[in-house]
Amino acid sequence: MTDSNRGPTRRTFLQSAIAVGSLATAGCVTPLAGPSDPDEFDAETVAEGLVHPWGLEFLPEDSRLLVTEREGRLTAVDREDGSSSAVDGVPPVHDAGQGGLLDVASHPEFPNEPWIYLTYAATNDDGESTTHLGRGELNLEAATLEEFEVLYVAEPFVESNAHYGSRVVFGEDDALYVTVGDRQFDDFGPDHVSQDPTNDLGTTIRLEPDGSIPEDNPFVDDPNADDAVFSYGHRNAQGMTVHPETGEIWQSEHGEEDGDEINVLEAGGNYGWPVAHTGCEYGTDDPIGDDPRERADVVDPVYYWECNTGGFPPAGATFYDGEAFPDWQGELFVGNLVGEYLGHFAVDGRDVEELDPLLADRGWRIRDVAVAPDTGFLYVAVDDSDAPVVRLVPPETDG
Repeated sequence: MTDSNRGPTRRTFLQSAIAVGSLATAGCVTPLAGPSDPDEFDAETVAEGLVHPWGLEFLPEDSRLLVTEREGRLTAVDREDGSSSAVDGVPPVHDAGQGGLLDVASHPEFPNEPWIYLTYAATNDDGESTTHLGRGELNLEAATLEEFEVLYVAEPFVESNAHYGSRVVFGEDDALYVTVGDRQFDDFGPDHVSQDPTNDLGTTIRLEPDGSIPEDNPFVDDPNADDAVFSYGHRNAQGMTVHPETGEIWQSEHGEEDGDEINVLEAGGNYGWPVAHTGCEYGTDDPIGDDPRERADVVDPVYYWECNTGGFPPAGATFYDGEAFPDWQGELFVGNLVGEYLGHFAVDGRDVEELDPLLADRGWRIRDVAVAPDTGFLYVAVDDSDAPVVRLVPPETDG
């Protein structure tokens, strides 16, 4: 059983919260009041017929939205008329399990720096796979990525089709942050790959835009860690976003049997997996590792779903900083996969409270969420083999 799919036999967090009907530990999951008021927004279809869309990226001063499709296609969608076209120049990908073409980001100075960054799974000559980061120059008129180059290859390659992590964002420091999953290694102890920062598995990588190593990375010149590693002890972070006021990097991360987390990155931080975790081994009530709140050597999550809460299998995340929904300013939105809704969180500093879910009646696995910088509409990618991208707009507002 893989964390991204978490089996339809498991109760979702929404179902569990309704069934339990009682408060949980502060900072952890609390029951929900029910689906959000549909009068808050209208949901409009922007594009249809996409194949497992994974990442969304708006192009500045342009009506087009870049969408990655997991099977290996980069699609430019016109947000005004819904037309779409494939962008050539994408590298070959390993489309198996959770692998494929995954996230997308544009250079902070686009279009003056016309680089488009992609994360994806690819294989070596032995058929083993790992997370890759590359970039190409986007020629929109020709609909192609030109001179695509591989910037970073997470080491080591392994025989697994799971836990690639693979979110990529630019921080306010203009550095690239990339998540790499633990590739589903199940040796739950101190020798786990995520507790060994000499390799890239279970880490967040920090790079310069050209793929080089920043001189101020926390482990530069440390013989016991990879120079590219910014944080470690992660399981599989599939959401990452920048807080619009503090500039902090926030992540949403899959646990095992529950144990899902929202984390704030700290340079050099150990996030505990699997020696400190709030979840259990799949199919059991057996905890994995210690309670992270009882260990001074790990960074505690700012919010979590402990074992037997039903969890929150998370995907893409974004803070709302638009003008279309003033009441949402500064709030966090996180896609929920198995639960099939868009998670909604109030954030005050590092205090997090879950609010009523959005889109809980659609049966949609929410893979990514992003705010359009020009309109403030909230865009959502649905994970399915024949999927739409939709946007949330104020009621009676034409898109």
